[in-house]
Amino acid sequence: MRMIFMGPPGAGKGTQATVVAGRFGIPAISTGDIFRANVSEGTPLGLEAKRYMDAGEYVPDSVTNEMVRNRIAEPDAEPGFLLDGYPRTLAQVEELDGMLAAADRSLDVVVVLTVDADELVQRLLKRAETSGRSDDTEDVIRHRQDVYTEQTAPLIDVYRDRGLLLEVDGLGEVDEVSARILSALDDRGSAAS
Repeated sequence: MRMIFMGPPGAGKGTQATVVAGRFGIPAISTGDIFRANVSEGTPLGLEAKRYMDAGEYVPDSVTNEMVRNRIAEPDAEPGFLLDGYPRTLAQVEELDGMLAAADRSLDVVVVLTVDADELVQRLLKRAETSGRSDDTEDVIRHRQDVYTEQTAPLIDVYRDRGLLLEVDGLGEVDEVSARILSALDDRGSAAS
């Protein structure tokens, strides 16, 4: 199973990606986690990424594409993977298409978590309080939502046109949302077989 999780910042992608990847026995590959690990370790890549992250901007495609290419080529991703936070732009969709074609692979599904914008702001402000993330101020959160709408939301149409899109309501308790996602994936698998 090769899948992408999409949705605006704070929609719960990371939490749900862990649950779903565990169910399918595939790695959850989060660009955000990779960036944050590099930032905390103070690597040159991390310092570059931090400049963009603190401003609520996306890390440049050249850096992100190379990290994803290397990661999906690792042995544990051979049976499949779940990408969380990639692709975010139409250029990254094309890059991912090329990576998959070169490995004679294709995507199975793109899950989009849908959540009300004001709910997202409240979730992220709460997360900032509990985790101390410097990139989670209200202005930065709202800016990231605008960037998502402008740059990433158009990808939803691309994947819908390819017949890969699965939209799931991301509001509710973690377990409720997990159950909705897994049920929708099971229904999709049943319909495809």
